[in-house]
Amino acid sequence: MATKNRSFFCILSLLSIFSLFIPLLSTAFDVNIWGGHWVLLQPSIGISAMHMQVLHNNKIIIFDRTEAGPSNISLPANKCRLNDDILNLDCTSHSVLYDIATNTFRPLVIQTDTWCSSGAVDHDGTLVQTGGYNNGERVIRLFSPSDDENCDWVELTKSLWDRRWYASNQILPDNRIIIVGGRKVFTYEFYPKNESLPSSFYLPFLIETRDPEENNLYPFLHLLPDGNLFIFANKRSILFDYINNKVVKEFPLIPGDDKRNYPSSGSSVLLPLRLTGPNDHNLTSVFPEAEVMVCGGAPPGAFLKSQKERVFVQASKTCGRLKVTDPEPVWSMEVMPMPRVMTDMVLLPTGDVVLINGASNGTAGWENGDNPNLNPVLYLPNAEPPLRFLVLNPSKIPRMYHSSAVLVPDGRILVGGSNPHPRYNFTAYPYPTELSLEAFYPHYLAPLHENIRPSILAVESTENTVSYNEVFSITFSLTMFLPTAELFVSLITPSFATHSWSMNQRMVVLKVLEVVQLSILTYKVVVIGPTAATVAPPGYYMMFVVHSGIPSAGVWIKVM
Repeated sequence: MATKNRSFFCILSLLSIFSLFIPLLSTAFDVNIWGGHWVLLQPSIGISAMHMQVLHNNKIIIFDRTEAGPSNISLPANKCRLNDDILNLDCTSHSVLYDIATNTFRPLVIQTDTWCSSGAVDHDGTLVQTGGYNNGERVIRLFSPSDDENCDWVELTKSLWDRRWYASNQILPDNRIIIVGGRKVFTYEFYPKNESLPSSFYLPFLIETRDPEENNLYPFLHLLPDGNLFIFANKRSILFDYINNKVVKEFPLIPGDDKRNYPSSGSSVLLPLRLTGPNDHNLTSVFPEAEVMVCGGAPPGAFLKSQKERVFVQASKTCGRLKVTDPEPVWSMEVMPMPRVMTDMVLLPTGDVVLINGASNGTAGWENGDNPNLNPVLYLPNAEPPLRFLVLNPSKIPRMYHSSAVLVPDGRILVGGSNPHPRYNFTAYPYPTELSLEAFYPHYLAPLHENIRPSILAVESTENTVSYNEVFSITFSLTMFLPTAELFVSLITPSFATHSWSMNQRMVVLKVLEVVQLSILTYKVVVIGPTAATVAPPGYYMMFVVHSGIPSAGVWIKVM
């Protein structure tokens, strides 16, 4: 009898173990699981999400522009402002603070116009938001994460050197922020501002890349591991030494006729920096390889055709990858499943990229786009070229001009905005002003992956801070550990998203020293922190443990 019981329980154990593999087997054959799904979070947050920034207290600062007319959310009692040429008195909000955990939001007060502005989060987690339009074009605004429900925007009395409308920001290794370009502005400057300087710095590249449609606004900036800045505008790109105000090299032109920056509005991302070489824990070692990707855009003349003739030409179908750390880099071109303009590119914890939002025809600008791209596309950088693009499940909501998208710590992508009109217009056909907020759930959040999804339990470092080259460990739980599966730890910066451009977006894959099993369901991974501030500038990062392609929820750490 005892033998029969033991056999029975052995069979049950085997069946239990086998059941753990069923989700993996179904994943291999169920192509729909890669498509992800959409959830409407809020039918209206009161404003159109033109700009979005995730903060390290798991809240998102969202804002549009003050001269769009009254919004659909009122300010608290006794809080009003003089508006810019639209209303004598405006008692509605043009910014909200969204709480990720509770799916709630509250109105904030912006005094000056933030239309088409820029931003970056500094090393202490404060959003430094710069520029805009009219009375906001030289303004510096701060928003610091706080649990105080009364915290709000702070606008500084000190202003920028130059007007910054359609400029780009990049956080630097020395805790400064560089602010580059703007409409009819061919300079760059820094925050904090050096009052001893006579002016900003002239950058001829910005005027050289301008054409009759401009097409060099919101230039793409990427801080490279050697400390120099990659700047892309129109079709050209340079390696720029901002310390010495010197162009180190000019990269080859991206092939094809398509223009890539606003108003042609392609997008760009720095692909993950991988600290996985044998000596990457040593500051004297070579820096990790860096590769920039640029996708979408529009052909020459597309902006004028859409604006003057109401002809919406097909957007670009191409992406280019450039390994900028190669001695003689060459663009590698690929073709997307559909043309895309005004598309956001969002790095996932897995190192893959989602292309989301935008249109297939036209350009950015009032009423200048058509044929919305409802389907996101997943790009797998390490797959073979024919298999890199996967078309995902569509949203029901067009996200056209002035939409945005951000990654949040639980692995979702939050998507909002779309106002292709000079004012709020809720009856416009076919693209009304969109006030909703929705979430896209990538494939890795599907319930069938729960058995192989890590869950971070603790970070063995001082108050969740990590120093450069520090050896530290992360304890995590996992139902089914796959010894042959890849396991890595990724750090991702929260980016400032606007106009199809996620400023400061960055992912660093840390070097794993060992993985230790602590108990039946508990493990510890030992890693080395980022090698240098040029690889990972000081500040807050979302940290993920990724096992067999499935990431944990992220936890916040501070690199310093």
